[in-house]
Amino acid sequence: MDKTSITIEGPYTDRSAACEPVLRALPDWFGIETALTNYLEDIDQSPTFLAVREEKVIGFLTVKQHTPFAAELLVMGVYPEIRRGGVGRVLVEKAEAWLTTQGVEYFQVKTLGPSRPDDGYAATRAFYEALGFRPMEELTQIWGEDNPCLILIKRL
Repeated sequence: MDKTSITIEGPYTDRSAACEPVLRALPDWFGIETALTNYLEDIDQSPTFLAVREEKVIGFLTVKQHTPFAAELLVMGVYPEIRRGGVGRVLVEKAEAWLTTQGVEYFQVKTLGPSRPDDGYAATRAFYEALGFRPMEELTQIWGEDNPCLILIKRL
């Protein structure tokens, strides 16, 4: 994909309507309806960056600031047919640049941990590690025994 044809807009709030089709196109990651609904509520309340090509949202990233120094990549999605084309990387870079202007020093992301093998989530973890995130801890207290949560962090 030609990344020059993509613009990154935001951060915005109240953009769940633009992001919902992307989430629904990714049922392997966002197939639990209650979780999807919670993400949509978070998108409306939290800074969200939109990847736009030809006036169509093709991906997004939402951040949540937990303290003046730490934020979380809360949810991100890119249409499956254009994944692995650099859109996610550009979204993360834009979010990190903005967070730095806000004084944020640490950026975290949560994903399914490696103790539950899954090829899709292995690729997700590899993506975050390629962007400089490092695994910190895997916990079962967050999402339950069947869904171990891996927390990855990055210093901005």
